[in-house]
Amino acid sequence: MADKALLKEFEAIVGADNVMSAEAETHAYSYDAAVLDSVAPAVVVRPTETEQLGAITALCNKHGLPLTVRGAGTNLSGGTIPSKGGVVVLTGALNKILELNMDDLYARVQPGVITAKFAAEVASKGLFYPPDPGSQTVSTLGGNVAENAGGLRGLKYGVTKDYLMGISFYDVNGDLVKSGSRTVKCVTGYNLPGLMVASEGTLGVFNEITFKLIPPPQAAQSMMAVFDDVLDASRTVSAIIAAKILPATLEFMDNFTIRTVDNFRKAGLPTDAAALLLIEVDGHPAQVAEEAEKVEKICKEHNAKSVEVAKDAEHRAKVWQARRDALPALANLKPTCVLEDATVPRSRIPAMMEALARISKEFDLTIGTFGHAGDGNLHPTILTDKRNEQEWHRVEKAIDAIFDEALAMGGTLSGEHGIGLAKSKYMEQETSRATIEYSRRMKKSLDPKGILNPGKIISALLD
Repeated sequence: MADKALLKEFEAIVGADNVMSAEAETHAYSYDAAVLDSVAPAVVVRPTETEQLGAITALCNKHGLPLTVRGAGTNLSGGTIPSKGGVVVLTGALNKILELNMDDLYARVQPGVITAKFAAEVASKGLFYPPDPGSQTVSTLGGNVAENAGGLRGLKYGVTKDYLMGISFYDVNGDLVKSGSRTVKCVTGYNLPGLMVASEGTLGVFNEITFKLIPPPQAAQSMMAVFDDVLDASRTVSAIIAAKILPATLEFMDNFTIRTVDNFRKAGLPTDAAALLLIEVDGHPAQVAEEAEKVEKICKEHNAKSVEVAKDAEHRAKVWQARRDALPALANLKPTCVLEDATVPRSRIPAMMEALARISKEFDLTIGTFGHAGDGNLHPTILTDKRNEQEWHRVEKAIDAIFDEALAMGGTLSGEHGIGLAKSKYMEQETSRATIEYSRRMKKSLDPKGILNPGKIISALLD
């Protein structure tokens, strides 16, 4: 329970109705989507104006209070789990689209804008914002920047960082820092927007974000390729890219995931298939027709049993709904669902699939795999029950093995979920001691008291 005098200081900034400290209120903000222990904050604050963010940050710094900014809490690596005795700042009320500029193709937003609502508003103006994380119906744009969120379209269109033009944020003193521009080119000073991407709230508190918008593709064609062999499917991914075709989406589902999704929604999927590739090409109509034909040919050359081409918009939507159902369907099977996102070079996907099968057998665990095969970002999903201590110990060993394999193949710990609390202990394994120390010195310089989302990214080596 927070000190009454301290609560009064927060109430003076945001009003009494927007300050919560009762256990029943703070518990809801003690966890996120990661499978980690919950930590209840002492205070939860809900600003209604972005200017209040600076005052809140300065107050936390004054008292040395850990501050964690929270959007929708969909983070999968513990990035929004607060510190004990800390403060959680909610951005849900900071949800205004400040400007959609049709001439210069940019948008200015507050950090609490919901991703899917923003994309829909942009689309209604005849423009396109491609990043589409799986949590887009609830996740916020501020959170997307903090984690550098990706999504199904990352292969062709890139991820959040590729659309960030500018940002303003509050430093630990509550001063407003501005960087970037509304222009296509800007090399004024350090690339602070690039520094803020994937910083997980450890370097500043976002105030306003400027995103690039692009014209939408004129046409699109979706298809589903069915395989009797997982390795044939994974080799097809490499073959499509090697043919210099860059699909908008190129997704993978293994047999366990296929059966689970079909049981979840009765999607009419081929439940006897070893693997599916869900593919969409887009662009100019002539280009789409040509690439769709080439992709279908490549799939068949790599032993696809069939290639089903979407007949209309309804059929297309059904195909992609099946893919988006993968995580909720798998999570419905067991009390605990561990979704990883170790990423490897595309050419190593066949080897990674073999490694995942070996790890599943070695540790006697159920692992369903799906993900963004086109960019090497697979999601091996371990289904378990954390209350079973023996099984959970095997899960932890399996996660270690998955990361070991990915890094040995020249991959990375995280393609889009971030480091947070869950993966900080592996950071030096991928980078170097010098990288960790450089990051630590930067963090210490910008946040001397260590109040900004402490414990995330480089926590294991901070002291």
